[in-house]
Amino acid sequence: MHLVTTDPAARACPACGTFATRVKERIVTRPRDLSRGGSAVRIRWHKRRRPCRETACERASFTEQIAQTPARMHITERLRTACGQAVVDGGRTVVQTGRDLGPTWPVVMRATRAFAKQVLPETPPATEAIGIDETRRGRPVWKLDEDSGKWTLEADAWHIGFVDAIGGQGLFGQVEGRNATAVAAWPNAQPTWWSSRIRYVAIDLCATFRSAIRTALPHATVVVDAFLIVQLAQRHLADLRRRLTWKQHGRRARKGDAIYTVRKLLRRNAEDLTPEQHRTLTNELTVMGTYGKQILAGWKTKELLRDVLRLTYKHAHTAPALSAISAARYRFQAHCADHAFLPELTTLAETVDQWWDGIEAYVLTGITNAASEGNNRVIKLDARNAFGFRNRASQRLRSRSATTRRARREGVPD
Repeated sequence: MHLVTTDPAARACPACGTFATRVKERIVTRPRDLSRGGSAVRIRWHKRRRPCRETACERASFTEQIAQTPARMHITERLRTACGQAVVDGGRTVVQTGRDLGPTWPVVMRATRAFAKQVLPETPPATEAIGIDETRRGRPVWKLDEDSGKWTLEADAWHIGFVDAIGGQGLFGQVEGRNATAVAAWPNAQPTWWSSRIRYVAIDLCATFRSAIRTALPHATVVVDAFLIVQLAQRHLADLRRRLTWKQHGRRARKGDAIYTVRKLLRRNAEDLTPEQHRTLTNELTVMGTYGKQILAGWKTKELLRDVLRLTYKHAHTAPALSAISAARYRFQAHCADHAFLPELTTLAETVDQWWDGIEAYVLTGITNAASEGNNRVIKLDARNAFGFRNRASQRLRSRSATTRRARREGVPD
């Protein structure tokens, strides 16, 4: 396709804005554009070089340019926009976008940064609850300090993500490092109007996160994710089962052992067991004798803890009363106290007491950290599709683009 410039504004000098009346020479450029009908379009742009009439202007001459293809640009604006949109909104990798649309990797990456700057807000959207969780980005990078002879950490292996816990707006931002200073730095960098609206912060059982929240968001309430509490109880129950199995048999459980028969039933919830499965669980552990009864007590401890967590409105379909929460907590603590000779149950009870404020906040609000876990899955999938990232800033940009894609699509009117 052979093209000429018809826009009158192309005759204006870019430096002073004076319109030229003469033509100095003609040149031909070959800008790249989007394909049409599945075939590449080869463009020959016949441009004019014009002298500037303003004697005080620094530029003696200039070449015609339009907004779609600025000066010294060999790629049209719509092709650059399509490259950035394919990566940010389409979920394609930079390499695949270059193969599909034609530009090289650096051009696509620059287009991705420019498009992301347009569609991603500079300030996180307002919300009342955020979730904090870590995701591994690769191996740590160490650098040798030639002056001191010591190795210093240049790139941490972990990224801490801040997500919208209740609004589905995706990832707000990421920081590098799992220490309290790094975690508190991100909320401190946000505007006051945004941080003052945060009422709840959902985290896992991480003392570092709790310390950072108390420093950066002292007015916010820490909410412990219920999934982590149940996972902790399951882990202590598994440790109890393994310890008592070795104590009784001097080996791991084998097929034919009573504990081997019910090992999977111990991980099931009480309400999910059929009457026959419940009888099997009780009878097989009773056959084991004292050790089996202790394992059954560990399973009941896990269920009593779940009874506390199931007082939320999502499960009980009614607002939880403080008296009901206190009664359920007492039953759990009393059962652990009756079996204080089992160190696994004692440790579980101590951990629950240390994090009780966050657990009670979950029962009252029902807020979880599921949004963080879902965003971590998307982040890992995006990194896997790209065969990993070398640039940490680019990884954070790509992670935020991938996790906010759905929210941005829902916000665009039809």
